[in-house]
Amino acid sequence: MGIKKFKPTTNGRRNMTGNSFEEITTSTPHKKLTMKLKRHAGRGSDWRITVRHQGGWAAKRYRMIDFYFHDKKGIEARVETVEYDPYRTAWISLICYADWERRYILAHKKIKVGHILITAEKAKPVSGNRMEIGNIPTGLEIYNLETIVGQWVSAIRSAGSYGVVVSQDGEYTQVKMPSGEIRLVHKKCYATIGQVSNPDHNMIKIGKAGRSRHMGKRPTVRGKAMNPVDHPHGWGEGRSPIGMKYPKTPWGAHALGVKTRNRKKSTNRWILKTRKGKLLIK
Repeated sequence: MGIKKFKPTTNGRRNMTGNSFEEITTSTPHKKLTMKLKRHAGRGSDWRITVRHQGGWAAKRYRMIDFYFHDKKGIEARVETVEYDPYRTAWISLICYADWERRYILAHKKIKVGHILITAEKAKPVSGNRMEIGNIPTGLEIYNLETIVGQWVSAIRSAGSYGVVVSQDGEYTQVKMPSGEIRLVHKKCYATIGQVSNPDHNMIKIGKAGRSRHMGKRPTVRGKAMNPVDHPHGWGEGRSPIGMKYPKTPWGAHALGVKTRNRKKSTNRWILKTRKGKLLIK
């Protein structure tokens, strides 16, 4: 792990940092597990922009990551590589199962080439092993969390993130999510022990606009630099404030500091405590 600094040859380089890639063992992906994705630059089926500020990515191939695991229960796998994935913030690993099938998985923080991993209902509680969350001791860090029994991994997948098993009471396990929210997860759901790799990702400074363009981020214009017909913040003399009580989106909806989660959302019943500490289930 580590952050690389650049020589200050330009203003952009002066404040730029990047990954040192010390953990990476190969720069060539397993070709059979890669594919080319068609990109739409934020446009929908009618080719109108539905997500702004997207487009202009550097060429890259998608790595097909295994987020299911259920068809490999009880089969040991050996870690062959630790690799960079241009579509993810975390590192990935190529593993080879005992039946000689190879798959990509999200790498954990302490992963090394040669480690043996397994997915089972009960397994040794060490980093990289995957098991039913009801069999994981309290206090351990987890990632690659299933939230619905039998489905694929849907939570705790970004670089450096982890959840914590808080309690094992009744039919459900209490898990503290990376946001601080405490959520109820059925004990038959699976999770991987450990912390997601590349925890220094949030320390990286982009440094210059061109690097953002390579990442597929197009320029963003401030609302108050526009005309009133184009944005609610528009108009005003010089660098005047937005002239309203709270910021708005270009379509007039509330922005920043307001709740956006639907109060009637069906999954609300699994939230025991919100990220701000409010108890929802008594």
